Amino acid sequence: MEKRVWDSKPYNSLNYYFQNRYGEKIYKIALDGGMTCPNRDGVIDTRGCIFCSRGGSGEFAVPIDREHPDIRAQLEEGKKRLASKYAGAHFVAYFQPYTNTYAPITYLEEIYTAALEEEMVVGISIATRPDCLSLDVLNLLRDLKERYPEKFIWVELGLQTIHRETARYIRRGYETSVFEEAVRKLQNLQIPVIVHVILGLPGETRQHMLSTVEYLNTFPIFGIKLQLLHVLENTDLAVEFENRVFDVLTMEEYINIVIECLEVLSPDLVIHRLTGDGPKESLIAPTWSTNKKKVLNTLLGEMKTRDSWQGKRYENTSSFHVI
Repeated sequence: MEKRVWDSKPYNSLNYYFQNRYGEKIYKIALDGGMTCPNRDGVIDTRGCIFCSRGGSGEFAVPIDREHPDIRAQLEEGKKRLASKYAGAHFVAYFQPYTNTYAPITYLEEIYTAALEEEMVVGISIATRPDCLSLDVLNLLRDLKERYPEKFIWVELGLQTIHRETARYIRRGYETSVFEEAVRKLQNLQIPVIVHVILGLPGETRQHMLSTVEYLNTFPIFGIKLQLLHVLENTDLAVEFENRVFDVLTMEEYINIVIECLEVLSPDLVIHRLTGDGPKESLIAPTWSTNKKKVLNTLLGEMKTRDSWQGKRYENTSSFHVI
């Protein structure tokens, strides 16, 4: 495929998307809707996914507590936290911890509406599971889309992998066909989908990971998050790591696989994440990931050296293979 650049970067970044749509840099404010997950409350399991922290992978979200009892207060606190980075006036309200469609529909309408009503919010992004998109939830998303046409509604689905054995090992709790049906339903509503993929899951090879991202090229999704596997304290994954069941990727290995993933991905997909932020106080491994700036700068430097860009091998991508 012909070489492309996106504002001097070799991949189609979320920042590039925002700059072109809004003319400014826009950050996400992670919010805590106070929910749980069917993989924790006993509907599917009580242990959660093997890698998921006690905070539901939302340690950077503004907590719902006495000081921040509602969405508006959380948004104001999030804006203050970002003040040192950014002086702008617009943000994405990101419902992050646990499963953010897993609550009574009246409550979901209340919190989503509270975020959309805020002038500083350009849209909401809802992290959830593909098996937690009931008809009521879908109808609510459709209605909100009609009520707030000037703002966007995104849904982020935690796929992580397409491979059955890995999905079983991490206790994902649903079949990949459920993900496919969820994408279809959201596409029918014209609601953009962002897919989470974890690179470096125990037992997965380079080909496993490439197969997962190649698979995503076959769906009408808006974006992708490539997440480095983090081992966090007080998770079952930490026990596996301490028992030497698996090892984490080195920075060199991670950068190599990210570059390969980008090269086979459609250049139209927006890249929402290329590494990930593990909370330093609970991160066991890989410790090199705490220096996010170094990781991203090294990645860009290596892509330049290799004359690499997103979609370079997209036209030559073979059909994916589920292992």
